[in-house]
Amino acid sequence: MEEAVFDGASEAPSTPAFGPWGRRLHGLTRAFAIAGGLGFIALVAMSIVSIVGRKLAAAPVPGDIEIMQMGTAVASAAMLAYCEMEHQHLRVDFFTARLSQPARHRLDALSHLLLALVAAVIAWRTGVGAASLKEAGEASMLLLWPVWTVVAAMVPSFALLAAAGLYNAGLYWQAADAPGASGAPAAGPASAAAASAAANGGRA
Repeated sequence: MEEAVFDGASEAPSTPAFGPWGRRLHGLTRAFAIAGGLGFIALVAMSIVSIVGRKLAAAPVPGDIEIMQMGTAVASAAMLAYCEMEHQHLRVDFFTARLSQPARHRLDALSHLLLALVAAVIAWRTGVGAASLKEAGEASMLLLWPVWTVVAAMVPSFALLAAAGLYNAGLYWQAADAPGASGAPAAGPASAAAASAAANGGRA
């Protein structure tokens, strides 16, 4: 695992910077997210064409609902790893805001590790489900598309999510022991205001 990099001399930032491997992983997850976004744009365009065709010529896109359901699942899964690398998952830090930064980093590392484990299990079971659907020969009702291909298309996204979570877990755990990490508890609003007033004392 790479060393955590901190920007700033006096205080470590709340989010450790990526090393070379982290930047490569971030680039890969970004490519997946862009592909997912393009998939959503294509689905929106297909939906508009289907709605207009249904209203004007009674000729919607065949199987448009099936395409929307399957495409949305694949496109959504493709964006999860990028969200993890950008640290944009919802978090509730009300009870941990006053802990020292190393303690918060260790808790963050644990949460990323749990996410990685869950994502790995989902990737595994999704792969098993795809194999089972392929063996059963299940197809969609209208288009008769093999369902296993859609399910299998989500496996790489979940595996990438697991890799992103594992990387972040190691990064945050190492950041807790980095020399730049501060051991002081996070300052609350009142103490921050008092510190600001003391620093600006005597100035208008």
